[in-house]
Parts: sequence; structure tokens; C-alpha cells
Amino acid sequence: MIARYTRPEMGKLWEPEGKYQKWLDVEIAACEAWAELGEIPKGAVKTIKEKAGFDIGRIDEIEKTVKHDVIAFLTSVAELVGPESRFIHKGLTSSDVVDTALSLLMREAADIIITDIKEMMNVLKVQAFKYKNTPCMGRSHGVHAEPLVFGLKFALWYEDAKRNLRRIEQAKELISVGKFSGAVGTFSNIPPELEKRVCKKLGLTPEPVATQVVQRDRHAEYMTALALVAASVEKVAVEIRHLQRTEVLEAEEPFTAGQKGSSAMPHKRNPVGSENLSGLARIVRSNALAALEDIALWHERDISHSSVERVIVPDSTILVDYMLNRLTGILGNMHVYPEKMKANMDRSYGLYNSQGVMLALVGKGMTREDAYALVQKNAMESWKRGAGFMDLLMKDRSITRRLAKAEIKKIFDLKYYLRNVDYIFKRVFGKS
Repeated sequence: MIARYTRPEMGKLWEPEGKYQKWLDVEIAACEAWAELGEIPKGAVKTIKEKAGFDIGRIDEIEKTVKHDVIAFLTSVAELVGPESRFIHKGLTSSDVVDTALSLLMREAADIIITDIKEMMNVLKVQAFKYKNTPCMGRSHGVHAEPLVFGLKFALWYEDAKRNLRRIEQAKELISVGKFSGAVGTFSNIPPELEKRVCKKLGLTPEPVATQVVQRDRHAEYMTALALVAASVEKVAVEIRHLQRTEVLEAEEPFTAGQKGSSAMPHKRNPVGSENLSGLARIVRSNALAALEDIALWHERDISHSSVERVIVPDSTILVDYMLNRLTGILGNMHVYPEKMKANMDRSYGLYNSQGVMLALVGKGMTREDAYALVQKNAMESWKRGAGFMDLLMKDRSITRRLAKAEIKKIFDLKYYLRNVDYIFKRVFGKS
């Protein structure tokens, strides 16, 4: 299921081959920088670039003995390179390679998620304008409030996506750092110039002050940005789940030919996609909490963060990619039922006009408290008897002494509630 909605490049990014390739890219960039500084023969770098590679099976075999993944990797590379391998990893500590490579991986993952968000925004914009003039009931606490248009829901989600796009872009920039300053970050065996050169080759910025590791608040902010994206996805999913309830049924997920909703009940059409997204959002949020726990390390480093990151960073980036793609498919193919929206609006007997009536009475000189009490009395009667709210108002002399029947009818005009939709759309989408 995950693979069906996840971009292939996202999955490949976190495979062992993708990780080790980034480690190798970092090591080769460091060799090139050493050669530029005259510390490694240029011929040796040429040989390294031609012969360097790795064998995942061999790495696993070596690691069983050495119990250290970076050493196992370097040994595998050295077996392929030969004598010139002595120049690989010169002056570096494992975290110089691992942390810098992780930054490269997280940056590429962010690029994929940025593409996902933009594609979802395109769908949201299309749907917003498609349903810009489709009235539906707005609800607070799940109860009828006042009308809006269905397109405003998509416009709201589009605006949410704008903020999420900025968050991921900012998180990408924050994580795009490298570190080549040695065992405790003091450049004891590496000149600062080397770090500048390697980071430039990799398109990264040097970590201004490092210990043995890149500081983990960067990773925590990245993971928190992912959690916010996931939370926004869940926000949409929960709305769809409510709209698909039988008693509401104003919209529902696409239900494809041959699809079945229940092993027991053939009639079922369930919001399984949205429910799936709600559940996955919980995982991404919990991973963000784990990333926050990784910030505090012993002295210049321990490795309590490492085991966590090996799980949460691949999992969250893959899941958010999956969630965005699946939601985009749901949004673009939703079944929408305007006639049911109209029928549901009528179920509350016109009571959504209560505020308009109250304000009109205030405009005629009543205190707000007295106007509220008078309107509420008629509203409660409407609920109790299932009677039209306007009809009850027309028969209440306390109302008609202040408001003519024509004035009351005007208050019940649906267009009044929707008159500023264009204004909101322009704020969200500009003049498009």
C-alpha cells in the first residue's frame, strides 16, 4: 500500500545503497579538497574516483566483526581502491561523513516533499474554483452555524499548504549543513579551509559551531515541519470522514469499480483512505517528539540519537510523501453532492439566520441582550416543533413590531452570507 503512493525516488533514497552512495560522495569530495590543498596527490584522487565503490554484502560481513558501520564501509571501499585508499577519510571522524551525508539525504527528501505539496496545491486550487459557488452549511461543534461555499474548504486547505510549503523550504535550508571539523569540532586534524571547500562542492553550508555532530535542533525542526504537514493532511482527512457520514453525505472519497467496503456488508463505502491518513499522522507526530528528545546529548556527543534517526527520518519522509500523494488523489477525485448540501441546509429550518435577525433588532433600538433572548425563544421553538424559523418570526408580534415582513425575508437571503467569497478568494489566490 505504501509503495503504491510513494514516489520511487523517495524509497530509493533511504535504501542502503542510497545511504552508502552519499557516504562515498562525501568521502570523495573530501579527497578532492585535500588534493586542492596539496595534501593528497592528484593522481591518487583520480584513482580513488575511478575505483571507489562498495559492496553491501561485504559491508554487512565486515560489520559483524568490527561492529562499526562506517569502518565496515571504509574497509569495503578500500578493498576496491587499493593502496590509494589510505588517503580516504583523512583527518575525519565518522560523524563528519554520516552527518553530512544525512543532510544531503534529508535535503533531497525535502525536495520530493516540496514537489508533493505543490502538486496537491494545484488540485486544491482547481477544486476551490470548481465549487466556489456551491453553497453548503458551515458547522461549529458539528452543529449548523451559518452558510458558506464548499470551495472555501479547498481554499482553506490551499492556504494551509502554502504555510507547509514555506516550512519545508525553511527546514530544507536549515538542514543543508555539513561538518568537517573532526572529533570534537575543533579542526584538530583538518584545516577549516577543507570544510569550506567540501561543503561548497556538496552545496552545503558549514555548521558554524559543531561538536562531533551537527546540532540536532536542526533535525528536530525538520521533523517538526514534517509533523505539521502530516497534521494538515489529517485535518483534511477528518473533514472528509465527517462529510462522508451517512447522515451528512455531502462528499465522499472516490469509490472505484470493483472496490469493496466490507467483508460482511456489501453496501458499505467507507472513508478508508482518510482514516489511513489520520492514523499515519500519529506516527509522524510521534517521530517529531523523538527528534526533540535527540537534541540533548552527553558532552560533545553520544550516539543515543543515531539509532532513533535511522528509523524516524526515513519513516517520516516516506510517510509524508505517501500521505500527500494519497490525499492529492482523494481530493482530485472526490464525489461531491451539492443537492445533499442544499437538503442538509434545509434541515435546520432556516435557523442559521438567527444572528442576522438579532442584529436587525439591535439596529431597531433593542439591547443586544433583549434581542438575543427574543430570537433564541423562537429558535428553540423551531427546534422543538420542527417549524420554519421564518414562519415563527412572522407570527411573533414582538418581532414584527420592529421588523417588517419584507425586512425579515431579506435577512433570509442566502446571497447575503456569500457576498464576500470573491474577496476571500482574492486574498488566497490573488487575481487568478
